[in-house]
Amino acid sequence: MKRLVNITANKHPFSQEIVPTIKNTLESFGLSVSENFSYDAELTICVGGDGSFLNTLHRHNFPQIPIVGINTGHLGFFQEVHPHEIEDFIESYMREDYFIQNICPLDAYISTNSNLIKTMGINEIVIKSDKSRTVHLKICVNGNLIESFSGDGIIVSTPSGSTAYNYSAGGSIVDPSINLIQITPLSPINTTAYRSFTSSIILPENAVIDVYPEDKFENSMLIVSDGIEYKYPNIEKISLSTSQTCIKLLRLKDYEFWSKVTEKFL
Repeated sequence: MKRLVNITANKHPFSQEIVPTIKNTLESFGLSVSENFSYDAELTICVGGDGSFLNTLHRHNFPQIPIVGINTGHLGFFQEVHPHEIEDFIESYMREDYFIQNICPLDAYISTNSNLIKTMGINEIVIKSDKSRTVHLKICVNGNLIESFSGDGIIVSTPSGSTAYNYSAGGSIVDPSINLIQITPLSPINTTAYRSFTSSIILPENAVIDVYPEDKFENSMLIVSDGIEYKYPNIEKISLSTSQTCIKLLRLKDYEFWSKVTEKFL
């Protein structure tokens, strides 16, 4: 039986243009290709930007198949390979000249007055109002009240998500070798009437965060997971914790996190 590799790609013309090249190169190395996602594959190659990478994982329910990205987007923080490096990458893959970086997403359990819904976030889970108004949130960690937050909302991010929305909101960049959860406020209000943290809170990876919306605003809460929006009526609590399901991100041997930070941000 031939070894099987998935190829997924966004609709951008350049992404579609290089898919045949990837397919032909894989087949020249004796690998079989599926453009219809197969859970029997040994590898998934995702062509596009970081958004395409995240969408692929969400769409296929966070499969336990190693995944690598070929960057045809802008930032390309998850994407490991440039289009001109396709053949070199496949040669490295066949030599097993790579390593697997495990990325643990966040689990979010959304409790309403009639249901319990689970979602996951690889970069972050954002909790905010679906309207242009202040939200009031009671934030507890491991059952202890941390703060009564007032502002636009909060970002709860993973280390891999620290360079995404979290960074844009003033949160800290975190080395992915450090396992933690970061809570970053969005436009916090800190006055005599409302007291909110104005900088990120860093928590251990085993922390459980419970967020309780203020009652009168419970029907206007928006939960955003890696840019995907969810709105549910009558939210009573959102519980967030590090997931036991880890994504297997394929990295080439010369990958180094801070070199990539310097390349992308400085």
